[in-house]
Amino acid sequence: MTEEEKFDLIVIGGGPAGYVGAIRGAQLGMKVACVDSRKTLGGTCLNVGCIPSKALLQSSEAYVHTRDSAPELGVTTGKVGFDLEVMQARKNKVVESMTVGIEGLFKKHGIAHFVGHGSFIDSKTVKVAGDEDKVIVGENVLVASGSVPIELPAAPFD
Repeated sequence: MTEEEKFDLIVIGGGPAGYVGAIRGAQLGMKVACVDSRKTLGGTCLNVGCIPSKALLQSSEAYVHTRDSAPELGVTTGKVGFDLEVMQARKNKVVESMTVGIEGLFKKHGIAHFVGHGSFIDSKTVKVAGDEDKVIVGENVLVASGSVPIELPAAPFD
């Protein structure tokens, strides 16, 4: 491990609570670090949950609305279909633009982003287990670790 880096605020978790907390800390003049296991910020919601789901739902709703309601509105079309690859590509573009936006805000505010699993050594010291293990020290630590789905015997992942 390398020498400890020191911060005014360490945020564990780069999801909606974590990245907002990190940005606010930096706006208040703190030297801030954010630790997250993903390379892209935004947590479960932005990377694999809410936002990708909503992007796909929007495409699906447009398809269903056109197929089922357009004729009632006097709009005629040929056979309505969908292209799943295009829908997925659009979803990926939406996610990428938002994660890149958060990354830009981190750069703008000078926030250090450590990729890895953060765990406490003591109340002010965090070990970052990643490609390169690090130890960072923070006067304040905000735990915004979010959620990770778990598989249940009665409800296995598909």
